[in-house]
Amino acid sequence: MIKVRGLTKSFGSQPVLRGVDLDVPDGSITVIIGRSGGGKSVFLKHLLGLLRPDAGQVLINGTDVTNLGGRAMDEVRQHYGVVFQGGALFDSLTCFDNVAFPLREKTQLGDREIADRVEKRLAQVGLVGVEKKYPAEVSGGMRKRVAIARALVTEPEIVFFDEPTTGLDPVLVNTIHRLIRDLHRAFGFTAVMVSHEIPEIFEVADTVAMLHEGRIVAVGPPAAIQGSANPVVKQFIHGEPELQA
Repeated sequence: MIKVRGLTKSFGSQPVLRGVDLDVPDGSITVIIGRSGGGKSVFLKHLLGLLRPDAGQVLINGTDVTNLGGRAMDEVRQHYGVVFQGGALFDSLTCFDNVAFPLREKTQLGDREIADRVEKRLAQVGLVGVEKKYPAEVSGGMRKRVAIARALVTEPEIVFFDEPTTGLDPVLVNTIHRLIRDLHRAFGFTAVMVSHEIPEIFEVADTVAMLHEGRIVAVGPPAAIQGSANPVVKQFIHGEPELQA
């Protein structure tokens, strides 16, 4: 479903992506790990069509989206759901209206069908009775669940998760990870997730790719990454300090 080939991006004289190659298997959860500043967010923005690369391709269902714009890119994004870091809920909208927002903006559904979909998605993420509450009136973990419900309400083929558990305690991290796994089994979407949550993320991922200094240095199932002999991978997943020259 997603193929990345030779993706390169610099900002001024600073290279960020140095030729990234990655295949995201259809219907899988692929997690991108790596140190802060290693290019993960920049990489994700290229998949979303928010940045144009200096070179390379991002193929979504066989279509190179790197040169798309306007209506053509909007058509590709109709197949996307996005869970932003921090949730990115609208503070002035209720939880119900936050989840309903993409349906009202992108579809011609009537109010009754929108309400049915919203209520169903909120129930699927374990939120019943919060419809009239505002984001400031619910907990951080509940806000994450509302954001996930919003991402799934349009029934997307591809869901992007940008650090979906940022700011949560370890118990809530595991709760959100289990929820993502359960929803993935229920809906079968293809997922790309950026995460720092080591080792918890290995329980969620089908494939793990480590981005280091703008390149994918390791990719494979969680067990292979955890057992990697690559010193960069070992150092990162075991939380060891970087060696100084």
